Amino acid sequence: MKKYIPILVILSIIKLLIQWFGNRNYGFHRDELLHLSVSEHLDWGFMEFPPMIGAIGKLSYLLFDYSLLGVRLFPTLAGVGILILCCLLAKEFGGKSKAIFLTGICILAFLPFYRNHTLFQPVAFDQLFWTLGFYFVVKYMNSQDKKHLILLGMALGLGLLTKYTILVWAFGLCIGFIFYQKGNLFKNKWLYISALISFLIFLPNVIWQAQNNFPLLKHLQALSDNQLEEISPMAFGLEQLNFPFTLMVSLFGVVAFFMDKNLKKYRTIGVATLVIFCTLWLLKSKAYYVFAIYPVLFAGGAVKIESLLSKKPLLTYIVAVVVLLPSVYFIPEATPILPIEDYVTYAGLEEKKGRIELKGDYADMFGWEEQVKLVDSVYQSLPGKEKSNCVLWAENYGEAGALKILGKKYNLPNPISRHGSFWIWGPGNTNAAVWISIGNEKSSVEHVFEEIELVKVITHKYAIGEENGIPLYICRKPKVAIDKWWKDYEAHIFD
Repeated sequence: MKKYIPILVILSIIKLLIQWFGNRNYGFHRDELLHLSVSEHLDWGFMEFPPMIGAIGKLSYLLFDYSLLGVRLFPTLAGVGILILCCLLAKEFGGKSKAIFLTGICILAFLPFYRNHTLFQPVAFDQLFWTLGFYFVVKYMNSQDKKHLILLGMALGLGLLTKYTILVWAFGLCIGFIFYQKGNLFKNKWLYISALISFLIFLPNVIWQAQNNFPLLKHLQALSDNQLEEISPMAFGLEQLNFPFTLMVSLFGVVAFFMDKNLKKYRTIGVATLVIFCTLWLLKSKAYYVFAIYPVLFAGGAVKIESLLSKKPLLTYIVAVVVLLPSVYFIPEATPILPIEDYVTYAGLEEKKGRIELKGDYADMFGWEEQVKLVDSVYQSLPGKEKSNCVLWAENYGEAGALKILGKKYNLPNPISRHGSFWIWGPGNTNAAVWISIGNEKSSVEHVFEEIELVKVITHKYAIGEENGIPLYICRKPKVAIDKWWKDYEAHIFD
């Protein structure tokens, strides 16, 4: 392996540098603010996701405080880890230097990974555990060493604490094992020991779910009703075609796992990836859920292409160039390497009525700091007695997360929100004399308070539409029982 280390180092540095330039720009995404907020309430589970992201968020805070670059370093390192594992898989499949190089190029060329490995979300870590799991499977096939089954179980267990979609990965792998040595692996006690290790690692989250009436099921239902039902099967398939050159390499991998004389011994991987893809498609999943199977397919495809071009090895480098070059122009769309003014010019966006419509992810990185500054100015204007007896009430987890994370430097009190995980942290001071409401519509605040005063309607040039034109109220004299009002909202926390 030593002779391939320079390839790994160079490709990893390129990946790290591109992500680094993207990580420093704009501001926190609303989802990042939620994930950092849960890190201040560490538990074995949260309403929307398993506990791993909270633990990583806490580590990030201890090392870097709430620095944008520091927080985003962790998904970037996960992305670099995926690149390295992908190249190692190519070696395990029998690839040489050109296959390893092409494998790494595929990771650099696959545009969704730039977004996935920029934002502090569970996605990057989920993809890492999928790839790590495939690596241990292939290592076991090549060595028959039971330690790789144990490591596989650990990877699955940690993956379950990261994102529940890895259950689909485990299902696909189980189907794939039927085609490995005629299913004899199911007679191996170490497979079941591995499964037990996975379960024991995951058990604290199962207990937490049971203690909290399985919010996962409610979240999945809300996700299905509000988002997944709108996804057509055709859209899921067409999304994969948006990246044709990397798709071609992955298709070479799928075919090779079934037909190539050297790679068909890994048909378990081919079966597993097809089962995973079809399962997620049938479940009307978001297209990016399936991106985690691509690294292992890139590795298989690169090895096959290297074999096909063995008599003209330079052609492998031409393939690498063809795969990579079309993606380079679109990298600013995937991670914010350009300052916002330069990005607006690059994307050909025009200002209309004082607004510039950015794509969703980028728009969700703007406006939070301005919201927090305005809330702070209102909070500081309160008389001392009211200031010590004040509640900050945010309509959604983005606004609440901004007040909680960005509000630290202003010494703002912890916000409350009835949205998602914020709901389980309660209504705060139910006897507060004054509430500052941000994002809640007039009808909502009038339902709760006798006295309301509109301070300002918040607008922002770049912020997403949902956060543009939102009201900020000062509210007094609650006319409902706050505890009951809070508890009665439980059925709507994912609305």
